[in-house]
Amino acid sequence: MNKRDSIIKAALNLFVENGFHGTATSKIAQEAGVANGTLFQYFKTKEELIVTLYTNFKEELALYVANNTAVDANIKDTIKTNILASLYWALDNREKFRFMQQFHTSPYHGQLELETLRKYEEPHLQLIQQGINEGAIKPLPVDLLYALMLNQVFGLYQFMTSKELSKTEQSEVVETTFEMLWGMIT
Repeated sequence: MNKRDSIIKAALNLFVENGFHGTATSKIAQEAGVANGTLFQYFKTKEELIVTLYTNFKEELALYVANNTAVDANIKDTIKTNILASLYWALDNREKFRFMQQFHTSPYHGQLELETLRKYEEPHLQLIQQGINEGAIKPLPVDLLYALMLNQVFGLYQFMTSKELSKTEQSEVVETTFEMLWGMIT
Protein backbone atom coordinates (compact mmCIF):
# COMPACT_ATOMS: atom_id res chain seq x y z
CA MET A 1 0.00 0.00 0.00
CA ASN A 2 1.40 3.40 -0.94
CA LYS A 3 1.65 6.31 1.51
CA ARG A 4 -1.42 8.12 0.20
CA ASP A 5 -3.55 4.99 0.55
CA SER A 6 -2.17 4.41 4.06
CA ILE A 7 -3.14 7.97 5.01
CA ILE A 8 -6.65 7.51 3.62
CA LYS A 9 -7.14 4.20 5.42
CA ALA A 10 -5.87 5.60 8.73
CA ALA A 11 -7.95 8.77 8.37
CA LEU A 12 -11.11 6.78 7.64
CA ASN A 13 -10.62 4.56 10.69
CA LEU A 14 -9.86 7.47 13.01
CA PHE A 15 -12.58 9.80 11.71
CA VAL A 16 -15.23 7.10 12.13
CA GLU A 17 -13.93 6.20 15.59
CA ASN A 18 -13.22 9.69 16.98
CA GLY A 19 -15.08 12.13 14.74
CA PHE A 20 -13.58 14.88 12.62
CA HIS A 21 -12.72 17.25 15.44
CA GLY A 22 -11.45 14.47 17.68
CA THR A 23 -8.89 13.32 15.14
CA ALA A 24 -5.63 15.23 14.88
CA THR A 25 -3.61 15.05 11.68
CA SER A 26 -0.60 13.97 13.74
CA LYS A 27 -2.60 10.92 14.89
CA ILE A 28 -3.55 10.13 11.29
CA ALA A 29 0.10 10.34 10.22
CA GLN A 30 1.17 8.16 13.14
CA GLU A 31 -1.52 5.57 12.38
CA ALA A 32 -0.51 5.60 8.69
CA GLY A 33 3.16 5.15 9.57
CA VAL A 34 4.23 8.39 7.89
CA ALA A 35 5.65 11.69 9.07
CA ASN A 36 3.14 14.49 9.69
CA GLY A 37 4.77 16.49 6.88
CA THR A 38 4.17 13.59 4.49
CA LEU A 39 0.44 13.80 5.14
CA PHE A 40 0.53 17.47 4.11
CA GLN A 41 2.36 16.60 0.90
CA TYR A 42 -0.76 14.72 -0.19
CA PHE A 43 -3.43 16.87 1.48
CA LYS A 44 -2.82 20.57 2.15
CA THR A 45 -5.26 20.66 5.08
CA LYS A 46 -7.28 18.32 7.24
CA GLU A 47 -10.38 19.74 5.55
CA GLU A 48 -9.02 18.79 2.13
CA LEU A 49 -8.41 15.25 3.40
CA ILE A 50 -11.97 14.99 4.74
CA VAL A 51 -13.54 16.30 1.54
CA THR A 52 -11.31 14.04 -0.58
CA LEU A 53 -12.38 10.98 1.38
CA TYR A 54 -16.03 11.93 0.94
CA THR A 55 -15.77 12.52 -2.80
CA ASN A 56 -13.78 9.29 -3.26
CA PHE A 57 -16.44 7.28 -1.41
CA LYS A 58 -19.29 9.06 -3.21
CA GLU A 59 -17.62 8.22 -6.53
CA GLU A 60 -17.23 4.57 -5.49
CA LEU A 61 -20.89 4.41 -4.40
CA ALA A 62 -22.10 6.14 -7.58
CA LEU A 63 -20.19 3.68 -9.76
CA TYR A 64 -21.56 0.72 -7.80
CA VAL A 65 -25.13 2.01 -8.06
CA ALA A 66 -24.76 2.70 -11.79
CA ASN A 67 -23.43 -0.81 -12.37
CA ASN A 68 -26.19 -2.43 -10.31
CA THR A 69 -29.29 -0.49 -11.34
CA ALA A 70 -31.80 -1.86 -13.80
CA VAL A 71 -31.95 0.56 -16.71
CA ASP A 72 -34.39 -1.11 -19.10
CA ALA A 73 -36.97 -1.83 -16.41
CA ASN A 74 -40.06 0.16 -15.50
CA ILE A 75 -39.54 3.21 -13.27
CA LYS A 76 -40.50 1.37 -10.06
CA ASP A 77 -37.99 -1.43 -10.64
CA THR A 78 -35.30 1.04 -11.69
CA ILE A 79 -35.75 3.10 -8.54
CA LYS A 80 -35.92 -0.05 -6.43
CA THR A 81 -32.64 -1.43 -7.80
CA ASN A 82 -31.09 2.03 -7.35
CA ILE A 83 -32.09 2.11 -3.67
CA LEU A 84 -31.09 -1.51 -3.10
CA ALA A 85 -27.70 -0.98 -4.71
CA SER A 86 -27.10 1.97 -2.37
CA LEU A 87 -28.14 -0.08 0.64
CA TYR A 88 -26.04 -3.11 -0.27
CA TRP A 89 -22.99 -0.95 -0.95
CA ALA A 90 -23.49 0.63 2.49
CA LEU A 91 -23.78 -2.78 4.16
CA ASP A 92 -20.63 -4.00 2.38
CA ASN A 93 -18.72 -0.77 3.16
CA ARG A 94 -19.90 0.06 6.67
CA GLU A 95 -16.95 2.20 7.68
CA LYS A 96 -17.11 4.27 4.50
CA PHE A 97 -20.88 4.66 4.84
CA ARG A 98 -20.57 5.75 8.48
CA PHE A 99 -18.00 8.32 7.37
CA MET A 100 -20.42 9.58 4.71
CA GLN A 101 -23.20 9.85 7.30
CA GLN A 102 -20.88 11.86 9.56
CA PHE A 103 -19.95 14.08 6.65
CA HIS A 104 -23.59 14.79 5.75
CA THR A 105 -24.24 16.27 9.19
CA SER A 106 -20.94 18.13 9.49
CA PRO A 107 -19.90 21.66 8.53
CA TYR A 108 -17.65 20.13 5.85
CA HIS A 109 -20.72 19.25 3.77
CA GLY A 110 -21.26 22.96 3.23
CA GLN A 111 -17.72 23.29 1.87
CA LEU A 112 -18.46 21.12 -1.14
CA GLU A 113 -19.05 23.00 -4.33
CA LEU A 114 -22.64 22.83 -5.52
CA GLU A 115 -21.36 21.38 -8.80
CA THR A 116 -19.75 18.47 -6.91
CA LEU A 117 -22.92 17.76 -4.96
CA ARG A 118 -25.08 17.87 -8.08
CA LYS A 119 -22.73 15.53 -9.93
CA TYR A 120 -23.65 12.72 -7.56
CA GLU A 121 -27.30 13.67 -7.10
CA GLU A 122 -28.15 14.34 -10.74
CA PRO A 123 -28.74 10.73 -11.88
CA HIS A 124 -31.13 10.20 -8.95
CA LEU A 125 -32.90 13.51 -9.53
CA GLN A 126 -33.34 12.71 -13.23
CA LEU A 127 -34.76 9.30 -12.38
CA ILE A 128 -37.27 10.85 -9.98
CA GLN A 129 -38.20 13.49 -12.56
CA GLN A 130 -38.73 10.73 -15.10
CA GLY A 131 -41.12 9.03 -12.66
CA ILE A 132 -43.02 12.29 -12.20
CA ASN A 133 -43.16 12.88 -15.96
CA GLU A 134 -44.52 9.37 -16.49
CA GLY A 135 -47.18 9.95 -13.83
CA ALA A 136 -45.83 7.13 -11.64
CA ILE A 137 -44.60 9.44 -8.87
CA LYS A 138 -46.50 12.27 -7.18
CA PRO A 139 -45.64 15.71 -8.59
CA LEU A 140 -43.75 16.86 -5.50
CA PRO A 141 -40.44 18.75 -5.43
CA VAL A 142 -37.77 16.43 -6.79
CA ASP A 143 -35.35 17.39 -3.98
CA LEU A 144 -37.96 16.38 -1.38
CA LEU A 145 -38.52 13.01 -2.99
CA TYR A 146 -34.76 12.47 -3.22
CA ALA A 147 -34.36 13.31 0.48
CA LEU A 148 -37.10 10.81 1.37
CA MET A 149 -35.39 8.08 -0.66
CA LEU A 150 -31.97 8.89 0.75
CA ASN A 151 -33.32 8.79 4.29
CA GLN A 152 -34.97 5.47 3.49
CA VAL A 153 -31.51 4.05 2.76
CA PHE A 154 -30.05 5.63 5.93
CA GLY A 155 -32.88 4.34 8.11
CA LEU A 156 -32.88 0.86 6.63
CA TYR A 157 -29.11 0.69 7.00
CA GLN A 158 -29.37 1.70 10.69
CA PHE A 159 -32.05 -0.90 11.33
CA MET A 160 -30.29 -3.72 9.53
CA THR A 161 -26.94 -3.09 11.20
CA SER A 162 -28.52 -2.96 14.66
CA LYS A 163 -30.32 -6.32 14.32
CA GLU A 164 -29.24 -9.84 13.68
CA LEU A 165 -31.47 -10.86 10.82
CA SER A 166 -31.40 -13.96 8.67
CA LYS A 167 -31.10 -13.46 4.91
CA THR A 168 -34.82 -14.21 4.61
CA GLU A 169 -35.68 -11.62 7.27
CA GLN A 170 -33.39 -9.07 5.60
CA SER A 171 -35.11 -9.63 2.26
CA GLU A 172 -38.55 -9.27 3.87
CA VAL A 173 -37.55 -6.03 5.62
CA VAL A 174 -36.06 -4.58 2.44
CA GLU A 175 -39.09 -5.55 0.33
CA THR A 176 -41.61 -4.26 2.89
CA THR A 177 -39.85 -0.94 3.43
CA PHE A 178 -39.43 -0.33 -0.29
CA GLU A 179 -43.14 -0.98 -0.85
CA MET A 180 -43.94 1.45 1.98
CA LEU A 181 -41.75 4.10 0.34
CA TRP A 182 -43.20 3.43 -3.08
CA GLY A 183 -46.72 3.71 -1.69
CA MET A 184 -45.83 7.03 -0.09
CA ILE A 185 -44.41 8.65 -3.23
CA THR A 186 -46.94 7.30 -5.76
